[in-house]
Amino acid sequence: MAQTSSRTTALSRRSLLRALGGTAGLGALAGCGVPAAYVQPGDRAVTDESAADKKLTWANWPLYIDTDDDNPNRRPTLEGFEKRTGISVDYVEEINDNDEFFGKISPSLMNHQSTGRDLIVISDWMCARYVRLGWVQEMDRARQPNVARYLDPLLRSPAFDKGRRCTVPYQSGITGIAYNHRKLGREIRNVRDLWAKDLKGRVTLLSGLDESFALLMQGNGVDITRWRADDFHEVCDQIEREVHRGQIRRFTGNDYTKDLVSGDVLACQAYSGDVIQLQADNPDIRFVVPEEGAELWSDSLMIPNRARHKANAERLIDYYYDPEVAARLAAWVNYVCPVPAAREILADAKDEATAALAANTLIFPDAGMRKRLAVARDITSTERTEYAQRWNKIVGL
Repeated sequence: MAQTSSRTTALSRRSLLRALGGTAGLGALAGCGVPAAYVQPGDRAVTDESAADKKLTWANWPLYIDTDDDNPNRRPTLEGFEKRTGISVDYVEEINDNDEFFGKISPSLMNHQSTGRDLIVISDWMCARYVRLGWVQEMDRARQPNVARYLDPLLRSPAFDKGRRCTVPYQSGITGIAYNHRKLGREIRNVRDLWAKDLKGRVTLLSGLDESFALLMQGNGVDITRWRADDFHEVCDQIEREVHRGQIRRFTGNDYTKDLVSGDVLACQAYSGDVIQLQADNPDIRFVVPEEGAELWSDSLMIPNRARHKANAERLIDYYYDPEVAARLAAWVNYVCPVPAAREILADAKDEATAALAANTLIFPDAGMRKRLAVARDITSTERTEYAQRWNKIVGL
C-alpha cells in the first residue's frame, strides 16, 4: 500500500458550481416536470450484455484510485478485480468538474441514448440532479452483498436517494475548517471563530454553493438534514456582512491549499482529505470538525441509463466494498472510507505508516466525531436558481 506522503495531492476531485447556466437550467426542467428532461423508469435500461461481454467502461476523476509506486499506469485494486472476475475495465479519468461532465453526457441521457459509460463517479449534490431527472438506474443489491453489509450507516440514506437505491459512495469526506496553529497561536473550535478580529483578511471560504452552505449553517446551529429557506438567507446575510468588513480574503476553489501553505491565509473552509496531504509536509496545519458539527459528503458511483454492462458495473462496485480492497484504496486516497470495516485491515498492516492511517479520524472518524457529522439535505431544482443567484453575487461568480 502507498504511504500518505508518497502520492500527489488530488486537487481536482471536488468542483465548484461556477455560475447559473445550462446545467442548472436542466435541473429546473425536472422540477417543472418537462418531459424532454425526465426519463421514465421503463425507458432507462437496455438489454444487459454483461454475461456475454466481460467488460465495462468506468469514468472517474483524476488521481482517485490507487496506483503502483513504481508504475503509475498500474492500478492494483482494479487489476485485482480484473483477475478475480475476468472482466476487463476501460478506466477513463475524464471527470474534472461536476457541471462540465453533466453538460458532456446530458444530451445523450435526455434523448434516451447511451453515454458509452457503464459507471460514473459524481459528487452527491450533483447525483441528486441525475436521480431526480431519472438518468440513472436502480441497482440490484442481490449482486452487492458487500455494499449491503459494509456501507457506513451515516451514508446509507441521503434525502435525494433514500436507501441508496441508485447511488453508492465511492469515497467520502468532511467539509470543516483548516488552520495554521503555530502562526495563529490558538485553537479554532467553532465556525464563529472565523470571524475573530485576529483573522481579519486571513480567512477564505469555498466559492461553490453546494460545497459551502452546509458548514456555515451548522455554525448557526441549524440541522442541515432539514434546513429551510430562512436558514440559507441568514447565512447569506452573515457572509455579506463579513465580506463588507474585510474579514474574508477571498472565495476559492481547491486552490485554498496554496493560501494556507503560503501563510497568506490562517484559517479556511477545507476538505479533510486535502488537509491530510498538507499535514505530511506541515504538521502545524490542523483540521477541525467544529463543535456545532460539519458536513459529511460523498462522491458516489452511479450506473447511467442504457448502460450495456450493468451487472458487471454492480459487481465492480461490490468489489470495492470488500474491506480488504477498501483498505487498500483508503490508504492511497486518504479520504473518509465509506467501509468502516476496512479500519481493522489497515490497523494490522506491517508497514507502520499504513497502520497509522487506521487511527486517523479524518479517514475513520471516531465515535465522538461521528456524532458531529451530518449529510446535508441537498438544494432542490426549484430552489437552485434563486439560491445560486444570491450566492454567486456574494462570491463574485
